[in-house]
Amino acid sequence: MGLTGRQQQLLDDWLPSAVIVRDHSWGLIGTLVLELEHHGVRYIAKAGDEADHHLAREIRAHRNWLRPWTERGSAPEMVHADEDAKLLLTRFLPGELVEGTPYEWALDTYHQAGELLATFHRQSAVPDDTYESRENQRTLAILDRPHRIALELADLLRATIEAWPTPPATLVPTHGDWQPRNWLIDNGTVRVIDFGRADLRPAYTDLVRLAAQQFRTQPSLEPAFITGYGSDPRDPAAWQRARLREAISTAVWAHQVGDESFEQQGHRMIAEALLK
Repeated sequence: MGLTGRQQQLLDDWLPSAVIVRDHSWGLIGTLVLELEHHGVRYIAKAGDEADHHLAREIRAHRNWLRPWTERGSAPEMVHADEDAKLLLTRFLPGELVEGTPYEWALDTYHQAGELLATFHRQSAVPDDTYESRENQRTLAILDRPHRIALELADLLRATIEAWPTPPATLVPTHGDWQPRNWLIDNGTVRVIDFGRADLRPAYTDLVRLAAQQFRTQPSLEPAFITGYGSDPRDPAAWQRARLREAISTAVWAHQVGDESFEQQGHRMIAEALLK
């Protein structure tokens, strides 16, 4: 995938004669992430393809929710954005990805990540009587897509979801993919990137990916995170529902994009969520 004509034109207008320093694109989805240099200053340009639905959410997050982080240098600052063209330009945020480094297993990393997330979540809170029912319907629709979940298990999952209560929920700004692959470390300081899944959700939903991965591998990271956050936002019943929804979504999405190891993680998450 390359930039569309409109995206290239906008970049040429915003940063004339900019040089591409590095391509940070993930590869599994059709989003380009390009590091650019212009007059000695580095930027990140994110461009979505026709199927993209993340750029609009990322731009919304920059416009509405990121100030508590950008003011302290904890998140990249938006420079330009064009939602119709699916193009976002931010200032480059220094640091290396936490994932795959010793910082991924350091208690202080998670204490900092908890503090950062608490600042983000506590900006606002909105009551929503329909969140749980919407999420149930969304998860049932995901189960209708192609997947490799056993037929009998898929039927059990549908029945389980259909029997769930739908109590009112409180929604806050959430990152949506809160884990070390979206954290940077710079001289010991944790910073945050990638807001393509940002949305209003219950606070506890930002813990589901950590719980399925790092907290599971090294349990001591969880109390360090909760201490940084300030309290545990997880109600047991709502948390159980969130874990199973995330597990189903992981198994089905990973199958669709051909990521077999991530798909296996999704199947393991389903089994573990059903046990608790």
